[in-house]
Amino acid sequence: MANLDAHWNAIYRKKNDQQLGWYEEDLSQTFKFLAKITQKTDAVTLVTGAGTSLLVDQLSAQGYHLIINDISDAALDKLRQRISYADKHQWLCHDIANPLPNTITTVDLWIDRAVLHFLLSEEAIDRYFANIQGVVSKGGFVLLAEFSTTGASQCAGLKVHRYSLAEMQQRLGESFTLIAAEDYNYINPFGEVRPYLYALFQRVIAI
Repeated sequence: MANLDAHWNAIYRKKNDQQLGWYEEDLSQTFKFLAKITQKTDAVTLVTGAGTSLLVDQLSAQGYHLIINDISDAALDKLRQRISYADKHQWLCHDIANPLPNTITTVDLWIDRAVLHFLLSEEAIDRYFANIQGVVSKGGFVLLAEFSTTGASQCAGLKVHRYSLAEMQQRLGESFTLIAAEDYNYINPFGEVRPYLYALFQRVIAI
């Protein structure tokens, strides 16, 4: 689908959060992985594909310095109006499969919950991982939560690329080492099981 921003804008303008197939009130799985990170919460954290996720509210409340990204300006507008202290964060309406703007130079933590698996072409996937290589600091972390190899083949009317741990590691390369990984069955608001793979990586300080 060529016009992805229009696709996502239509969804966020039409539906309330609780009507979204990826709405998640219990964020304990994500915070279980974040608890493994030794960085202070004021480290720069890029949340890709933030949508209208409650994760942003909770990270903001805990003092994280956030760069909040989504391809949908409609989603970001909803989120900006909802969260407290919205002005202290950086907002980035941008397709994460394209090179990041020059204003994004270094991040200490990259969080992706269900964005990468929407990228289908090798070119888009390569650009995504080039962004990680370009901005994640040495010693910084990358948390990926994507549809696993046993997960659904489509989401939100779009095909997805399902991931194994081996493929994540291969695409990140030797400059990232695995900290923790876990299969996780997310139950969506309609009672359907969605198998995910959560994996936390750290950039090697010296290589």
